[in-house]
Amino acid sequence: MQTKPLMLKILDVASIIVLAISTYLALVFAPTEAVMGDVQRVFYFHIGTAWVGLVGFVLAAGTGIAYLVTKDMKWDRLEVAAVEVSTIFFFITIVLGSIWARPAWNTWWTWDPRLTTAAVTELIYIAFFMLRQGIEDPERRARFGAVYAILGGLSAPITFMVIRLFRTIHPIVVGSGQDEKLPLTSDMRVAFFFALFAFTVIFVDLMWHRIRLGSLEEKVEQLKLKVSM
Repeated sequence: MQTKPLMLKILDVASIIVLAISTYLALVFAPTEAVMGDVQRVFYFHIGTAWVGLVGFVLAAGTGIAYLVTKDMKWDRLEVAAVEVSTIFFFITIVLGSIWARPAWNTWWTWDPRLTTAAVTELIYIAFFMLRQGIEDPERRARFGAVYAILGGLSAPITFMVIRLFRTIHPIVVGSGQDEKLPLTSDMRVAFFFALFAFTVIFVDLMWHRIRLGSLEEKVEQLKLKVSM
């Protein structure tokens, strides 16, 4: 049985603390938005989860390249952890976006370019796990996963850039002048950037846990292979 590292225990506690602070900043500290009202408070978590989701997909592509170069299974474990955690966060992003869209756009969903690419990205990574599970050989599975993660990783920058490339009703949060369709007050910016920080900490914490779980799963799989030989 693996003993949880001290740093991971500290990170567990830190994740709870920063989530609590971020919740306070979003629900209490940040002022109510003049047009959308209180539903705009969803925005802080919506952006925070989208941030770590997209970063995780890019990270998975990077670890996929590392695996193909080194053939070291630790990169496969990291890749799987990144995709799994990011897929969950990105699903939360889509759900929160729908909650925000209902009063703001009078619909739960619209096939806006940003929303469409986000849905496609989520489906790509759900398929990642379904296809991986159909491959029994660990090395073939890791090789397939690496190539898939590299190709799938292209969807992350596309999803991020689409509102800057096409006309879309989805607001641009970070920008200047006429490009900034969702202006933020100083207090809103505090809540916004702290949410990015908080979800980054939570992402790293969950990634670490998932990597440790992946290591145990790999040992169990090796034992099964030895027994079946």
